[in-house]
Amino acid sequence: MSASTFAQHFLTGISLGGAYALIAIGYTMVYGILRLINFAHGDIFMISGYFMIFAMASFPWYVAIPIVLLGTILLGVVIEKAAYRPLRSSPRMSVMISAIGVSYLLQNLATYLFTAIPKSYPEIPFLKIIFQFGGISASLVTLITPVLTVVLVIALMQLINHTKMGMAMRAVSKDTEASRLMGIKVDSTISMTFVIGSLLAGVGAILYFTDRMTVYPYSGSLPGLKCFVAAVLGGIGSIPGAVIGGFIIGICETFLVAFGYSTFSDAFTFLLLIVILLVRPTGLFGEAATDKV
Repeated sequence: MSASTFAQHFLTGISLGGAYALIAIGYTMVYGILRLINFAHGDIFMISGYFMIFAMASFPWYVAIPIVLLGTILLGVVIEKAAYRPLRSSPRMSVMISAIGVSYLLQNLATYLFTAIPKSYPEIPFLKIIFQFGGISASLVTLITPVLTVVLVIALMQLINHTKMGMAMRAVSKDTEASRLMGIKVDSTISMTFVIGSLLAGVGAILYFTDRMTVYPYSGSLPGLKCFVAAVLGGIGSIPGAVIGGFIIGICETFLVAFGYSTFSDAFTFLLLIVILLVRPTGLFGEAATDKV
């Protein structure tokens, strides 16, 4: 493999990894606060793709993008209020079953409303501009994805570490009842977590589907599971860990396809999950949980 071919595949890999990282953050934030694996998160990402198809049919891209992001945030918040909040005091397994139910509901609702036939994702003209660097060619979306991911993660870390809302999130993740007693609005804090996670999933959907050009009702299932693996790989509950996990999976998947092992690229992701759980169950950056006595 020549240096230019390697660089081409590496660029594609970090672009895919950036989209995975944005979605993985949603999993890790919700788990960090609610100790819940939000299995519907990948399907929120998929519905966001459909939102863009219909928004671009009526509006120019610069109006459609804010509408899509707002719609995705609203969907995430409604799911939290309707499916998770009423079960907050129930056993953790009940909430997890509810999350799986919401996932299947969104998939089947999309199939009913939009049919199972893949729909063409609209082209956002400026994202498809092609740049040439020697033997490497890349569209703007490929170049901008990893940069935008890093910028958004830095902004998110600033929010969590240096604002009152971030302090509330950290407090709720440590002890919900103590936070409530200290006057923190726990429900609002949890809703804000879903707002941030859904917003990043919406941004991830725009970047991901712009390169892949089609959306269908199950197009969120496999990417959603891969992003869950990315979150576990990095250490679920750790935002930098989710980002690094997303980049690792994106790069590995791209090179497996480049070397002719596309059949095994999906299996590799789940093999990696098994290995990381056997070798380091808390992930690369996760902290060992301590049980309260």
